[in-house]
Amino acid sequence: MAFNDLLQQLGGVGRFQKIQITLVILPLFLMSSHNTMQNFTAAIPTHHCRPPADANLSKDGELEAWLPRDRRGQRESCLLFTSPQRGPPFPNGTQANGTGATEPCSNGWIYDNSTFPSTIVTEWDLVCSHRVLRQLAQSMYMVGVLLGAMVFGYLADRLGRRKVLILNYLQTAVAGTCAAFAPNFPIYCVFRLLSGMSLAGIALNSMTLNMEWMPIHTRACVGTLIGYIYSLGQFLLAGMAYAVPHWRHLQLLVSVPLFAVFIYSWFFIESARWHSASSGRLDLTLRALRRVARINGKQEEGDKLSMEVLQASLQKELTMCKGQASATELLRCPTLRRLFLCLSMLWFATSFAYYGLVMDLQGFGVSIYLIQVIFGAVDLPAKFIGFLVINSLGRRPAQVASLFLAGICILVNGVIPKDQSIVRTSLAVLGKGCLASSFNCIFLYTGELYPTMIRQTGMGMGSTMARVGSIISPLVSMTSEFYPSMPLFIYGAIPVAASAVGALLPETLGQPLPDTVQDLENRRKGKQKLQQQEQQKQMVPLRPSAQEKNEL
Repeated sequence: MAFNDLLQQLGGVGRFQKIQITLVILPLFLMSSHNTMQNFTAAIPTHHCRPPADANLSKDGELEAWLPRDRRGQRESCLLFTSPQRGPPFPNGTQANGTGATEPCSNGWIYDNSTFPSTIVTEWDLVCSHRVLRQLAQSMYMVGVLLGAMVFGYLADRLGRRKVLILNYLQTAVAGTCAAFAPNFPIYCVFRLLSGMSLAGIALNSMTLNMEWMPIHTRACVGTLIGYIYSLGQFLLAGMAYAVPHWRHLQLLVSVPLFAVFIYSWFFIESARWHSASSGRLDLTLRALRRVARINGKQEEGDKLSMEVLQASLQKELTMCKGQASATELLRCPTLRRLFLCLSMLWFATSFAYYGLVMDLQGFGVSIYLIQVIFGAVDLPAKFIGFLVINSLGRRPAQVASLFLAGICILVNGVIPKDQSIVRTSLAVLGKGCLASSFNCIFLYTGELYPTMIRQTGMGMGSTMARVGSIISPLVSMTSEFYPSMPLFIYGAIPVAASAVGALLPETLGQPLPDTVQDLENRRKGKQKLQQQEQQKQMVPLRPSAQEKNEL
């Protein structure tokens, strides 16, 4: 509690905390836009093959003569007659038009640009046999997020949260802007990968920097606030995509503002907890705390601080910095290994099911902008309920319940008939809200479970597992070729199984942030000691003692 006491002495949640938290979370509005932007920039409009150049399309019925129809009477998107098939139309258009030979589109495609004037799909013809490349762009972005979680999580524990954040803001702004001017698809994928890397660093370090400057009783509020910012960013994306439908302009719109963030991020104050726990620089810790005291109007309290006071108050942090933990400690140390394995399952399951739902907005059969708004709207009550549970019942019940309910919603959706679209959409929205609440909780829960000496590395590894889930998630959708509801059964079963794993983790409600592995051990032993004391109080002696016999 030493560092928490210092924060309370210097103003608790003062002017500094309010200003820095506001500036740190502002870029998160755009982070959610980058994550799901491909729903709009890679949307697939209605399309059909372009007839040969010598076809006279101005003649009535000439276009229809080149385009075969499927059994439902719809135009084939990827086939073209080798020669025009003229003749009377079939009644109601319910049968295939003719038996002429067909071939794949060799002259390109004609797209319906009424909703999406330009997307990467229409610009680079990512349809038919090249349709898999569309998903490759999103997978490359998720691979970048995976790499960024590992790389920048490690660097933040070594170089500091502030330095890595500054680098991430610049990288996101540059890579996102370059993606908007990409001349071809491979270069576009490279810049999307770089954007994913830096955005992973922003997500991790924003949470950690804010949490390490806040008193214990406010950490859940900060975590929930960050979750709400992400949800509001989904509303922002729907509005921006509707107002700016051209994919290059939309890409610029969500990237250029980060140049301004890069400029003001130089004024952030590095975590004093990181200075003392990771680098052992008490002089930098003292300077940061005095600066915070001055901003919070606690100049006198800041002047009372000295190297001797910090050495006495932060003795634990000073001894910890002598032996920095590496990522291998997550597997080598039994206590950390248990946390790592359980948290990895929670991160994987949450992201796996989440992106299985949100990256197929066109599959709902209604306006993609409306679904984006609905998916963003459901987060608001879901995260508020999650916040109440987190603060009243604890982190573990909130995490377990959100994953379990999400899995049940998805599993039930798998057995609902396809024609009941309202019921299926409602269950999907409810499941998505539970998963959003799970994401909100897992960020806070992970940061509170790992000790300071390896917290950011642990957060990075957790986010890495989440990215593994988001990369594997699209591949699961291909199982629908064997059984239509198979993807939903898989998307639902994983969160239910993870909820059981979450029950094995310790509760952190009202607990100080651990700084060392020894703190984790002491917390566990202290809990066991309390349980033993309670058991002893409740024990009833089977036989009275000799003294009791005499008294009787």
